Parts: sequence; structure tokens; C-alpha cells
Amino acid sequence: MRKSILGASGLLLFVAPSAYAQEFDGPYIGVAVGYGFEKGGTNETVRFDRGFDGTDDVVTTTAGTDAFSPGFCDGRARSTANAGCKRENGIDYHFRAGYDAQFGNFVLGVVGEAGSSSMRDSVSAFSTTPASYTLTRKIDWEAAVRVRAGYALGGTTLAYVTAGPSYAEIKNTFSTSNGQNAFLDNGDFREWGVSGGGGIEHKISSSVSVGVEYLYTRYNDDNYRVRATRGAANAINPFILFGAPGTEFRRSDDRFDFHAVRGTLSFRF
Repeated sequence: MRKSILGASGLLLFVAPSAYAQEFDGPYIGVAVGYGFEKGGTNETVRFDRGFDGTDDVVTTTAGTDAFSPGFCDGRARSTANAGCKRENGIDYHFRAGYDAQFGNFVLGVVGEAGSSSMRDSVSAFSTTPASYTLTRKIDWEAAVRVRAGYALGGTTLAYVTAGPSYAEIKNTFSTSNGQNAFLDNGDFREWGVSGGGGIEHKISSSVSVGVEYLYTRYNDDNYRVRATRGAANAINPFILFGAPGTEFRRSDDRFDFHAVRGTLSFRF
């Protein structure tokens, strides 16, 4: 009798993990929708290259004073004076597909996704004219492939970490209250980056799971330039002073990085 009980117990221990192993095993498709946040607190500025010679310069007036002494701020300018800037967080949405393999409590997998974000990352400069100059970038679209490694808790809940490369088209725009000079920029760029984070996924049925996920994403965006030339301005305009053909603007921080918190919905096959 005792041997029978022990044998039955051993059989249950053998069978239970086998069924349990199927909770997060196999292919799935899904969506991730959330909110993106700028990194914040970078004290970013705009750098100037007077004469297009590749060196950073101070843009000065005819009196020799700094034409941008009112300063800079992170975000979009609220006015022509340095009275603060507006940060622009936004909705983050992606479609995804992946595959997981479960080994006892441990889960290893890969997930690919594509989507976009309405978040914008801006920096503004303010001149003594007064005038404002704002450089803005956003994700037009992005795609990523990440590995996932997790641990199944209680059979139907998975806690995991994830990381991998990402690729995006970054849309750059420029705006200014200066109506005298002419401005020309060099457009959008496709850049490689990385993303990583973690989350929790919970099965609500045999084929459907919901979850929450945090991701940090970073791209290197150092190619965008804006050139200011004379336009309708007079000959003592700071951008063309002392015979310079114009002045080029670029951001001081080439990192386009942000945080996102997402809700996920997945359908397993």
C-alpha cells in the first residue's frame, strides 16, 4: 500500500511539471500600448557653428555680447523669452510576435515588435532679439528584437527581463519665431539603438495573457543640423556677422532616450 502511494505521488510529480511547462511555451502574437516619458533633467543646449567650419562658436552681437545669453531649456518654447519650455510625453503603441520555450519554472524566448510613439523630445534656444529656436525629434516608426528570460510563478504568472537591438526612423523638425533669416535642415534619419527592461505576464485563459512592461530605449541621433543664412536680415545679423555665410545649429546631446510603461495583451497558439 505504502509503495502504491509513493508510486502515485511520484507519478503526480512527474505529470504536473509537464502540464505546467506548457503555460508559457510556444508562439504568440499581441499588442503593447502605453505611455512614453522623456528622460528629463539633461540641461541640454544648442551648439552653434558660425561659418560651417566644424567648430563650436559663441554667436555674438556687434557689441561682442552673447546673442544667446537668455539661455536654453529642455522642451518646446512657450514664448520668445526664456520663460520655460513644455515637455511632450506621449502614447506608445506596438504590435508584437514571439516564441517562448519553458523548462520547468524557467522561460526563454524572443520577441519582435514594430510600432511608434507620439512622444517628442525638444530643446529650445533663446536669443536677445528676442526670438526662440526649437529642435524637435520623434519616433516616426521603430522595430526591435529582444530576448526574454523569466521565471514562472504559481503556474500562470511570468516575471521576466528583456533586452535587444532596436531600429527607428527619427523625424526631426525645426521651428522659430525668427522671420528674418532663412533656415534649412537636413531631415530625418534611421538609427540603431538598444532597449531593455522587464515585466510581468499573467495567463487569464489557456491562450490569452495580459501584463505590464517597462522599457528603456536609447538611440544615438547626432546627424541633424539646421543652417541659418541671411534671408531678409540685415548685414549685422549675428548669424552672418563678420562675413560668415551663416550659422549651423545642432543639439548638444546626441542621445535620444526615453522610458515607457506599457500594458500588454498576448494570444498564444
